[in-house]
Amino acid sequence: MKKLILNALMVLAGFVTVFPLVWMVAVSLMRPGESSAYPPPLLPAQATLHNYRELFANAGIGRYLLNSLLLSSAATALSLMFNVTAGYAFAKLRFRGRERIFRTLLATLVIPGQVAMMPLFLLLKHMGLVNTYAGVLVPALASVFGIFLVRQYALSIPDALLEAARMDGAGEWRIFRTIVLPLLGPILVTLAIFTFLGTWNDFMWPLIVLTDKDMYTLPVALASLSREHVQDNELMMAGSVLTIVPVLLLFLGLQRYYIQGLLVGSVKG
Repeated sequence: MKKLILNALMVLAGFVTVFPLVWMVAVSLMRPGESSAYPPPLLPAQATLHNYRELFANAGIGRYLLNSLLLSSAATALSLMFNVTAGYAFAKLRFRGRERIFRTLLATLVIPGQVAMMPLFLLLKHMGLVNTYAGVLVPALASVFGIFLVRQYALSIPDALLEAARMDGAGEWRIFRTIVLPLLGPILVTLAIFTFLGTWNDFMWPLIVLTDKDMYTLPVALASLSREHVQDNELMMAGSVLTIVPVLLLFLGLQRYYIQGLLVGSVKG
């Protein structure tokens, strides 16, 4: 009976989670105005791709999609470079003030990100990076969470392995490149997914930094489009589908490595 109740609750939770997404896809395939009927239909009377053609032909959604893809890919690459090297340094390299600096970084986790937006924006303004993609990428260069995640995972690497490589004459860069990076594979994928999804879905910071409409990312462009097409539910749902599908496919394709990175990191860290 306990298993039956548990399975029933899991099925119910899955249905509640999936149903809005399924209905969003269904509405995106409806004709204009069809979803405004009462009661709203669950499935389109006749499926059509009109809304998707409208987005690409007249709303310029293709450009915004490309903007988001380029920014998310660049942010992921830069984040991996900075977070992985910093996390490894805090885990395995000895330098003065290491623990004090790391504790200070951890303390900043309790500060909401929105609090730092205003001083960061003023700093970028003085640097001339407002309304540039470089300004959008600055917050993604390094994150305390990413450094912490890599550090906890890197602590599981045996010190004896690194010392043996040093005794064989390998330099620190070669040790990092040939020994450490392969061992950090699962956590690299996990961090890459976190960063890509966070940048792709980020709405507030691109909205603050970017003023040129042609430079908008997909979430910002979709919000701007919704103000122009308040009653076009089908068109907005089609835009939402285009926003969700790429990251959903990415997660489904890499979920095995993602879960492996979280589980191994939690056990060994």
